[in-house]
Amino acid sequence: MAESKRDYYEVLGVDKNADEATIKKAYRQLAKKYHPDMNPGDKEAEKKFKEASEAYAILSDAEKRRQYDQFGHAAFEQGGGGAGGFGGFDFNGGDMGDIFGDIFGDLFGGGGRSRRAANNGPMKGANLRASVTITFEEAVFGCEKQLELNLKDECTTCHGTGAKPGTTPETCPKCGGKGQVVYTQQSLFGMVRNVQTCPDCGGTGKIVKEKCPNCRGAGYTSSRKKIAVTIPAGIDDGQSIRIREKGEPGVNGGPRGDLLVEVNVQRHPIFQRQDMNIFSTAPISFAQAALGGDVRIKTVDGDVLYTVKPGTQTDTKVRLRGKGVPSLRNKTIRGDHYVTLVVQVPTKLNEDAKEALRRFDLETGNSLNQSTESSAPAKEKEKTKKKGIFKEGFEKLKETFEDRDE
Repeated sequence: MAESKRDYYEVLGVDKNADEATIKKAYRQLAKKYHPDMNPGDKEAEKKFKEASEAYAILSDAEKRRQYDQFGHAAFEQGGGGAGGFGGFDFNGGDMGDIFGDIFGDLFGGGGRSRRAANNGPMKGANLRASVTITFEEAVFGCEKQLELNLKDECTTCHGTGAKPGTTPETCPKCGGKGQVVYTQQSLFGMVRNVQTCPDCGGTGKIVKEKCPNCRGAGYTSSRKKIAVTIPAGIDDGQSIRIREKGEPGVNGGPRGDLLVEVNVQRHPIFQRQDMNIFSTAPISFAQAALGGDVRIKTVDGDVLYTVKPGTQTDTKVRLRGKGVPSLRNKTIRGDHYVTLVVQVPTKLNEDAKEALRRFDLETGNSLNQSTESSAPAKEKEKTKKKGIFKEGFEKLKETFEDRDE
């Protein structure tokens, strides 16, 4: 009896309502994990790789997915969806070629669809990454920072061509000016075509024979520049700010890339943040907890007075509305500040204070003498017991002497 197939959605670990991007992401993770090139000789990994590839081949195709949702695996059995590699799907066909070209370009050394679609026309430059460290308060209210970076600009001598003035770049003989080369490679499912950026011309389709003396053929020069960065109120640790067109210069007249600035927020000695809310603790004295009164609580907006009720216990939590972190989308909307009140026990008392506490304790339950009082009956009982034993021994001794007299 043939082994029953697992549900394709279960194989990829996605919901039946998952969109195309979710399915593709799930398959990419499984395929990289179980690819035979990554697990040489592992038959179980090879089996899982084939299973995931079959599931993706069906669910990534809108029509095949519709048929599968309606008829299940029967839609692709013999006579249902045609014969082929896995349950009627031909992995040597164009569909699987698209899958491998799109997802496994990096494994086979090639690019994906985006690289196949690329040409030697204008291309956007690469993005740059940087980081900036700010304080907790700066993250809450926003701030301005300056970064110093090495930025590339188009060479003023060759205007970005990289060629010596008076000369022009030549068409790359390796790719014929396309900027890409095509490789074919044998895989488990037949020949796979992969497209790579031409290694000779770097994807430009041009070769510079005589290089510009100013930029040495690079087409750009580098200089140290200051970039102003506006940190929005409410930003959290690890989030990034995108500054348009402050990245690498474009290729063949394309726009510059972007600058992505990651924000690192320093830890605060008092406050902790969770989403838009702030958490902290505040000490209160025993007298304040017992009698009530105003306590001073630190917030990001400064100290505020909060009136505690008489009899407040330690670990009581209070909520200060609107004293939290602003929303990134609307800085007029703020979270709350949650404060845990902690009753402080005095560590140094003079004799007058100690005597006052003893009198207070006597009036409120005499807890200091509970151990003495509870042990008194036991001591009295023990004393009575000892007296009884002594009396009994004396009587026996008396009887002994009386017997001797007789």
